[in-house]
Amino acid sequence: MSEPSSPGRRRGRGARERILAAATKLFTAQGINATGMEQLTSVAGVSKRTLYTHFVGKDGLVHAYLRQLEDGLLPSRDDDRDPREQLLAVFDPKPRDTDGPIRGCPFLNAAVEVPDPEHPVHRLVAAYKKEFSRRLAEIARRAGARDPERLGEQLALLYDGAVARATALDSDDTGASAREIGALLVDAALADPAGQGQRRPGRGPDPSGVVRR
Repeated sequence: MSEPSSPGRRRGRGARERILAAATKLFTAQGINATGMEQLTSVAGVSKRTLYTHFVGKDGLVHAYLRQLEDGLLPSRDDDRDPREQLLAVFDPKPRDTDGPIRGCPFLNAAVEVPDPEHPVHRLVAAYKKEFSRRLAEIARRAGARDPERLGEQLALLYDGAVARATALDSDDTGASAREIGALLVDAALADPAGQGQRRPGRGPDPSGVVRR
């Protein structure tokens, strides 16, 4: 026998997309652990059987929810702007999806709510954060940074700190301060080290004090 339809539940194509949309809305507004499966199915307009057809339990849904966010949150590889500006653009405020309080980085939030480092969700978060710094390192390399991996990690750490502080203070102002600090890091990484500037033969004073002709 087929499962009877409840009022408000919709069958057919698009169920997976509705479930993910409901998960995104609820996980963002109230967190992963505070969101129950009953609420998810109600908001998505599907039965539990339909939800479990598309996702292997709540862990599978959380994993899919995060995966769909990755491309939109990672630094883009298709950005035509100057590399220096690309590095600093990660600190620019993003449009808010809701009028509620700032919820910060969904990956950091998931790491807190799923603290086991061996859990698939936590491993996904770690992989995302490593990819974030790798993307920044790629851009830093194009910008001519002496140590692009180090700069990428520094900017990633600065970004995470700014996002966490924005969440605690419910304020977008932290991004501007982080951008200023980021500019100092970027410019220092792109400048010639002290005393390492290249000299062309026949130009400038000789260190020995002898005038070359």
